[in-house]
Amino acid sequence: MDHGTFGELTPRMKQFREELIEAKPQVCVERAVITTETYQENQDQPLAIKRALMLQNILDGMSIFIEPETLIAGNQASSNRSAPIFPEYAMKWVIDELDEFEHRDGDVFYITEENKEKLREIAPFWEHNTLLDRGLAAFPPHSRLYYDLGIIKSEGNITSGDAHCAVDYGQMLRVGLKDYERRAKEKLDALDLTDYQNIKKSYFYRGILIVVEAVRSFAGRYAALAEETAAGEADPARKAELLEMSRILNKVPYEPAQTLREAVQSIWLIHLVLQLESNGHSLSYGRMDQYLDPYYEEDLKNGRIDGDQACELMTNLWLKTYTINKIRSWSHTQFSAGSPLYQNVTIGGQTKDGQDAVNPMSSLILKSVAQCHLTQPNLTVRYHHGLSDAFMRECMDVVACGFGMPAFNDDEVIIPSFIKKGVKPEDAYNYSAIGCVETAVPGKWGYRCTGMSFLNFPKALLIAMNDGVDPSSGVKLCDGIGHFRDFTSFDQVLECWDKVIREMCRQCTIIDATCDMVLEEDTADILCSALTDDCIERGLNMKEGGAVYDFISDLQVGIANLADSLAAMKQVVFEERQVTPAQLWDALMNDFAGEDGEKLRRLLQNAPKYGNDDDYVDRLVVDAYDVYIDEMKKYHNTRWGRGPIGGIYYAGTSSISANVPQGAGTLATPDGRKAGEPLAEGCSPSHAADKNGPTAVFKSVSKLPTEEITGGVLLNQKVTPQILNRDGNKEKLIMLLRTFFNRLHGYHVQFNVVSRETLIDAQKHPEKHRDLIVRVAGYSAFFNVLSKKTQDDIIERTEQTI
Repeated sequence: MDHGTFGELTPRMKQFREELIEAKPQVCVERAVITTETYQENQDQPLAIKRALMLQNILDGMSIFIEPETLIAGNQASSNRSAPIFPEYAMKWVIDELDEFEHRDGDVFYITEENKEKLREIAPFWEHNTLLDRGLAAFPPHSRLYYDLGIIKSEGNITSGDAHCAVDYGQMLRVGLKDYERRAKEKLDALDLTDYQNIKKSYFYRGILIVVEAVRSFAGRYAALAEETAAGEADPARKAELLEMSRILNKVPYEPAQTLREAVQSIWLIHLVLQLESNGHSLSYGRMDQYLDPYYEEDLKNGRIDGDQACELMTNLWLKTYTINKIRSWSHTQFSAGSPLYQNVTIGGQTKDGQDAVNPMSSLILKSVAQCHLTQPNLTVRYHHGLSDAFMRECMDVVACGFGMPAFNDDEVIIPSFIKKGVKPEDAYNYSAIGCVETAVPGKWGYRCTGMSFLNFPKALLIAMNDGVDPSSGVKLCDGIGHFRDFTSFDQVLECWDKVIREMCRQCTIIDATCDMVLEEDTADILCSALTDDCIERGLNMKEGGAVYDFISDLQVGIANLADSLAAMKQVVFEERQVTPAQLWDALMNDFAGEDGEKLRRLLQNAPKYGNDDDYVDRLVVDAYDVYIDEMKKYHNTRWGRGPIGGIYYAGTSSISANVPQGAGTLATPDGRKAGEPLAEGCSPSHAADKNGPTAVFKSVSKLPTEEITGGVLLNQKVTPQILNRDGNKEKLIMLLRTFFNRLHGYHVQFNVVSRETLIDAQKHPEKHRDLIVRVAGYSAFFNVLSKKTQDDIIERTEQTI
């Protein structure tokens, strides 16, 4: 494991990392059992009170422990890397798949027979009583067809909840939870309960008081355990550490933090509890270098800590972050291969007055993340024109470590896009990455800044060509303009796309609204809402419209396949007339069978391809995407008009690993892709289609309507380690990045630094590549835990040269 110039973990952190890597992911049932008991005993309570009591009971009743290596305390489950079950969201898939968890093709989990029985015992209470049950029942019948046929996928919303947000950790550190408690109590005491709306607000405020006390008590449990452990500790140095841990946990997060160690412990405990409160992933740390640097520099100045001690503390936080795990249904797992939690940390960028925001903590985070060499946290650097070459070089040194981090987001695109949509400039300048490449303002943004549902663009194209009928099932979904076999011009292809994709955009909105409605009625995340402005001021949780801003995005999958399909049809069928529409359609339906089918497929593959700076194909996908975006602007989310600024949709390409399962359910497409093969991921070109190097890829991607794709323009690039090890190539990559962002106004890019040969060998000999990490989409994963289909997809990505 080459960390370049970043040094090594301390011996105890190296030991801690080894234990976590070796840990077999288990299924933990504690949360499930406690949640079930709470719901059974409090069925008559208002939702906010019931959810607050649930969290209180979990924090009071779950197992706690303090690892012998750690400086900070807090665990999500009964053992590290174990995954809790969240029965209130979905339970049927858990029972159906209990015996399959350890036999999966990727993302394997283990569960004891005793724990299986505990889950089977509580399952009857949840029959027809989960978020998934209510969500599926609530879908309008016609919209349900799009869901069932895999055209619009939103399973994660009704099995996993929301998240996709970052709370304002900086404010929480400054004032402590006691300030949120004070504000909630003052609001509660001032309510005029003769107004029925205030009665519901009273439940929310009472819930906040319950969860603040619950978190304080939770910290107290660890404080007592640390003190108890210290009493039996023979090593004086470790004894002192444990006593200091106890002191800190008796203080934070209820009281404000005053030192770096207090701040890190406070952040970690809140971050952990938010993961226990809700099953939503992508809970992110926000701009950590901005809010932690004052504590770091003050500690250095006063001799409370030195650089090495601070680095060890930060590596400890990343190791604890990696302990968080999540189990999903197998169908949902295929959309999130590698058990990602998307816990994003953002560094760099600009201050609110437009100055370079890089500080000593920025470099410390880079160094500590590089030392850990893990899949979590997900590290993002905010790029801007004024980012120094020295800091860019530090970033390139981390990229060269070969674990897919950091990703880069562009301030010059994202900030103006936010301001244009109504975000105040001082808030826009404070944005952070959330989850993969999506962005939001920490502590002021509602849930799901992206990821509401996944729309399969290539499948939509086939349905449009088939007069609104799904060719896989024969189900009529919407009106078309006729069948492709009878088309006489390419204009008819564009016309059929226009008609069908607008209806599918409308159906996405219906499905999203249904999921949101059920989530609002059945769940409420009280702590997360309390830490988000203006929820306390308004007396509304985040789902009810409590946040200052609330913009969301669906995700569009298969951008490059759509581009290449349109170009192939235009050139091969309608301009050069090498095949007829009927011949192409028949070839698609029989998956290019036979010698004639393969010959036709080669014609399609030789047509212009997206990713090569060819306007012939690039303009086609821009025009096609513009139709979707134009239709999308007609619709709003369920918080529209309820308080937040926004309430609108924007586009997004952060498709995570959805390109693999959505490709598996899609017939052959006019770009020459065979049935079942993965779709292109993010906005990246199709495998091996980009022949003209990374600059041409950047130019093609930059032609997309980036200012409208505020949900993220996700671009993966792959280079070999040998290239970055050559003299001068890191500088070349820096210049390439500056060109992409400064001149082409790119939104995002990230790099896989691994050779095809290494990946193939890792498939054959996984035991030799235990530490191999790859960038899957907007996140990294250990290669060995991925399914073979996802591994193959990564292997086939184009290797770029610089």
